[in-house]
Amino acid sequence: MDSLKCEAFLLAAQKGSLTQAGEALGYTQSGITRMIRSLENEIGFPLLVRTPHGVRLTSDGETMLPSLRNIVRAEKMAMNRGAEIRGIIQGTLHIGSYYSVSAAWMPKILRAFRQDFPQVDIHLHEGTNLELSRWLTERSIDLCLSAQPAKGTVCDWIPLYRDELRVWLPPDHPAARQKDFPIAALQGAPFIITLPQHDTDIDRFLAAEQIEPDIQFTTADPYTTYCMVEEGLGLSLNNTLTTENWPGRVVTLPFRPVRYIELGLAMPRQEDLSPAAKKFIEYAQREVKNKSTSYVL
Repeated sequence: MDSLKCEAFLLAAQKGSLTQAGEALGYTQSGITRMIRSLENEIGFPLLVRTPHGVRLTSDGETMLPSLRNIVRAEKMAMNRGAEIRGIIQGTLHIGSYYSVSAAWMPKILRAFRQDFPQVDIHLHEGTNLELSRWLTERSIDLCLSAQPAKGTVCDWIPLYRDELRVWLPPDHPAARQKDFPIAALQGAPFIITLPQHDTDIDRFLAAEQIEPDIQFTTADPYTTYCMVEEGLGLSLNNTLTTENWPGRVVTLPFRPVRYIELGLAMPRQEDLSPAAKKFIEYAQREVKNKSTSYVL
């Protein structure tokens, strides 16, 4: 069974689009369509349902996902090991990333890595904690830079950094001139929440502290939340990395008592990583250590 056809199918299933799968592999939509139809003919039943809005898995396609992932992963591991023996770092990396990490760290990590290993093709997948945990479980990503995955996610974890959680206040909020903000003051306060029920830092914080603010608005983007706080529509919170380079009049204060999240690298099994993935970890560790004194040993 041709692993390229399997990879085309996996990408189409993940992205819900034949066009996007083709762009990722460097093929036209018609080329991807032919590969997937050939795979379906070889297997003997349809794997995808075509709709006006893209594609989705059939029930049989869902059943076949783990086996087809294993085929793609086995060929990549064999190719990577061969390259390692020849002293060459090459291959393809699928890197998952937390949104704030993508903006704060990933560009510098990728620039340094690409300069030294131009033969490695990198695909970046941004997502929430919930999505990254699912991608790790499915092994559709090789590793991710994120908050520590939720309990129950089977993975190896390399801690890198402690990032402080901070409350976001409108500039005219009565507490805006304080040096910190008591956690208990969030109880019942008008609140704007980003991506609720996605296992975000906000979800985890509110659950851990047993706080129930008065949810006024929900958004899908932290910057939208930030702008709404600026206009006095409510309070919010996030990690410090998120607002590191954002302009605006939002006041960010540490909590009392101080709260942190742990950021790091998660991967299905460290010993199974390709040479390229192991090198990427070295570059990520170096960049984060150079950037911060909050490096976790």
